Amino acid sequence: MAEEYPIDPTRFIEALREQRAARLKGGLYHLTQIAMAYNTNRIEGSQLDEEQTRYIYETRTVSGEAVPVDDVVETMNSFELFDAMLDAMDEPISTDRLREYHRILKRGTAQSRLNWFAVGDWKRVPNEVGGQRTTAPEEVDVAMAELFEQAPTMGEMTFTDIADFHHRFESIHPFQDGNGRVGRIVMFQQCLQNGIMPFVVLDAQKEFYYRGLREYENEPGFLRETLRSFQDAYYERFAEFVPRTEI
Repeated sequence: MAEEYPIDPTRFIEALREQRAARLKGGLYHLTQIAMAYNTNRIEGSQLDEEQTRYIYETRTVSGEAVPVDDVVETMNSFELFDAMLDAMDEPISTDRLREYHRILKRGTAQSRLNWFAVGDWKRVPNEVGGQRTTAPEEVDVAMAELFEQAPTMGEMTFTDIADFHHRFESIHPFQDGNGRVGRIVMFQQCLQNGIMPFVVLDAQKEFYYRGLREYENEPGFLRETLRSFQDAYYERFAEFVPRTEI
């Protein structure tokens, strides 16, 4: 909640938007773009390190050792996805919005050229996550509709609601691939839309994040406390880049 941090979380969205518009280098927007793209893709197996991610963002070129082309493409797409999230900040998140996020993330990848891989749409082939079966393709549309019907409206979500939503989304696993990255950008957006300190899920602690998702139905505290630790880490790393209003 806002009172847990010396800076109101709503100042983060203001700073992100202002610094994006000003094309400010080395500020909250710039550094969050890099942190989000690096960590969320690294969790999914990207071989790019954080310095290479920064170099791609700042120069639109690749440095260092050779890496898979799709790692570069999905990193570039992640930067655009973050901007799309900021542009949609004043609108409720919907199933159409999630499909658009997936389209941005996956376009131009090798997967996008597969006939059975639905870019910007629900999966067509059954999949698993962590060894657990997920919602069958033919049931995804109904499951996602129910997820949104049962979720609190924008401006009324609590931190617990956001964690619950994320777990249910990942359990459904509505897309063929890219579910984690779409789900994590959605958590960032939900936090900002509800006056909650945002966060980036860190690759260095991904084992705790995965454990939290896996054990959520029996012990939801694992995931919630892990996400809380990411909140603290984000605040400690980036709060200095948010202008403080003198009282």
